[in-house]
Amino acid sequence: MTRYPRDMQGYGPTPPNAQWPGGAKIAVQLVLNYEEGGENNILHGDAATEAFLSEIVGAAQWPGQRHANMESIYEYGARAGFWRLHRLLKDLPITVYGVATALARSPVQVAAMMDAGWEMATHGLKWIEHKDMAEDEERAAIAEAIRLHREVTGQAPRGFYCGRSSENTIRLAAETGQFAYVADAYADDLPYWVEVDKRDQLIVPYTLDCNDMRFATPQGFNAGAQFFDYLKASFDALYREGAEGAPKMLSVGLHCRLIGRPGRVEALRQFIDYAQSHEGVWFATREQIADHWAQTHPHQRRERPSQMDRETFVSNYGSIFEHSPWIAEGAHALELGAGHDTAVGLHNALARIFRSASDDQRLGVLQAHPDLAGKLAQAKRLTAESTSEQAAAGLDALTDDERETFTQLNNSYVEKHGFPFIIAVRDHDKASILAAFNRRVNNDRDTEFAEACRQVERIAELRLKDMLP
Repeated sequence: MTRYPRDMQGYGPTPPNAQWPGGAKIAVQLVLNYEEGGENNILHGDAATEAFLSEIVGAAQWPGQRHANMESIYEYGARAGFWRLHRLLKDLPITVYGVATALARSPVQVAAMMDAGWEMATHGLKWIEHKDMAEDEERAAIAEAIRLHREVTGQAPRGFYCGRSSENTIRLAAETGQFAYVADAYADDLPYWVEVDKRDQLIVPYTLDCNDMRFATPQGFNAGAQFFDYLKASFDALYREGAEGAPKMLSVGLHCRLIGRPGRVEALRQFIDYAQSHEGVWFATREQIADHWAQTHPHQRRERPSQMDRETFVSNYGSIFEHSPWIAEGAHALELGAGHDTAVGLHNALARIFRSASDDQRLGVLQAHPDLAGKLAQAKRLTAESTSEQAAAGLDALTDDERETFTQLNNSYVEKHGFPFIIAVRDHDKASILAAFNRRVNNDRDTEFAEACRQVERIAELRLKDMLP
C-alpha cells in the first residue's frame, strides 16, 4: 500500500469559521433514530433476532426463532417512547433517521413526524449490518431504501445514515447523487467534503458519544443524570470554542426505546432547557446544516500530491530541493495520504527522503545550491525559486562593495566547507544574512553541514507553502 485511504488531516489547526446563521456560537442538532420494526427479526426475513441496543444486557442473536422480549422492547419504542419524545420535541427542528421498513410499519408515527415539520432522513432499508454485504447487494439495499422512503413519506430523503455500515457505504450513498449529506462518519465537529469520483459529497458527521445508545453499552450511562452531565459538558466546551471564534456543531443521538423511557427522558428535557437558556444557539436539522455549509463553504477541487502520478508529482515538486528530483521520486514511493496534501505534510515526506540519504547524497544537494549573489545570479542562471528568494532579500540589487563582500565570503566558505553557504533568505534581510554569513563561516565542517541541511529543509518548506495549503 503506497496510498493511505484515510484522512488524518481534516481541517488541521485552523478549522473554517462555520458562520452559523445569526452569528450563533454553536449549532445543536437532535437526531431521533426510528428503527422499531426494521430491526433483525425472522418475521422480516432475517436469519436471527436482534441483539443490539436494547435493555437486555449481553443479548445474543437467536437463529431461526423469534425473541419475544426483544421484540417487546422495540415495540415499546414505537408504542410509548416515540409519543413521549414527540410531545417533548414537536416544536423543535428534529432530524429523523428513519429505517425505511420501520417507517412503513408505523404510519401514524410518520404522520406525526411530518406534521411536526421534522426532517425525514433515511436510516437505510433495514436496521441490520452492512459489513458483510456484497457491494451490489448493498447498492441495491440503498436504492430500495430511497424508493420505499419516498413511497411512505411522499418525498425522497436528502440525508443518509446507515449506522451499521461497510467500508463501501459512504461511496455507494454518494454515487446515488441523491443526498445533500451523508452522516456515516464520526470524524469531526464540523461538516466536511469528500470526493467520490466526479461527485463532491458533503459529510455531516454524527456522534456515538453524545448518544443515548450508551445506556445500552458497557461502561455507558447508568442514569439520566450522567447523560445530562455529559451533554452539558459537551455543550459548554463547544459553546466556549464558538465564543472564541471557532463555532462547531453538537449532535445528539436519540432512540425511542432508550431515551423514551421515563427514567431517562427528563435528562433530555433538562439539556434542551439548558441549551435554550444560552444566547447564540442555533437548533437546526441536519438538512439545514448541510444546506448552510454547501452555500457558505462550497467544495473546491484542487490537485492533491497524494493522488498524482509519478511524472506529475516529480514535475511539480522535483525542484523543491534544489536540482534534486530524486528526492521527489523517493517521496512519491512513500505511503502518501491526505495528510501529505498540505505544505507541512508534503514537506515531511520530502524531508524523510533527504534525511535518510547518505552523506554524499546530501552533500550533492548542498552543492546544487547557488552562491548567494554569486556568478550564477549575475548571469541570470538561477532556478526560478532561487531567483525569487534572493530578490526578495534584496540580493539582486547590491552595491559594488556589497557584491565584493559576498564574493569574498562565498569563496572563503566554499574553500573551508566544500559546499556553498545556504540560508533560508526569506527568513532574513540583507543585514541579517551578512551577520549569519560572518558568524557561520568560522564553524567547523560538521556543524555547518548539519546547519546547511536544516536550512535546505527550511527553504523547501517555504517553497511548498507557496504552492499548497
